[in-house]
Amino acid sequence: MEVKLDKRYPLEVDADRAWQVLRSVNSVAGCMPGAAITEQIDDTHYKGTVKVKVGPTTAAFAGDIEVRALDEGAKRVVLFGKGADRGGSSASMELTATVEPVAGDPSKCDLVGQADVIVNGKFAQFGGRMMVQVSDMILAQFADNFRATAAALPAPAAVAAPATEVAASAGAEPAAVTEAAPVAAPAPAAPPKLNKDLNAFAIVWMLIKNWFASLFGRRPA
Repeated sequence: MEVKLDKRYPLEVDADRAWQVLRSVNSVAGCMPGAAITEQIDDTHYKGTVKVKVGPTTAAFAGDIEVRALDEGAKRVVLFGKGADRGGSSASMELTATVEPVAGDPSKCDLVGQADVIVNGKFAQFGGRMMVQVSDMILAQFADNFRATAAALPAPAAVAAPATEVAASAGAEPAAVTEAAPVAAPAPAAPPKLNKDLNAFAIVWMLIKNWFASLFGRRPA
């Protein structure tokens, strides 16, 4: 079963800090609920896991991630991932994600993503509509973690103009100053508090409501 996703999440952070997070596979995995990088093979290939816990039961997917493209100028990355669990289910995804600045407001940007997801095995029985709804819930958690991670990075430091340039712009003779005062480095921000636990109970409850709704031919409230 194939599912196509097209998402846009507004971020209250500048594009440069958002790109610092997006260009790092480890940072992206750190924002994804239940996901972790277990090994870096080289600059473009990684191994990782995704764990889903419902009560005392835990399902684990192991897989591979490949960075297929990284465009610094366009702030765009293309990732391909595939994995399987011990129960015979498997999934693959090709993701194109971009950081887009907001016109007229350099303090904001959008995280935009398009993905093709192919699911086989027991998870395919949920159907395309339910898989999209589950994906929406997981990606909403991811976007919240992404915002917190980007916001915790140091803001771009303002560069002080040399004294001669300031004087010239004011129409005055440059003073006998050869160096600008040093700019203090910003204090490091506290590590963000991320929600790394996949909200499996909410997902299961949503699936149950959809199943009952389908029996009566209507959508759940």
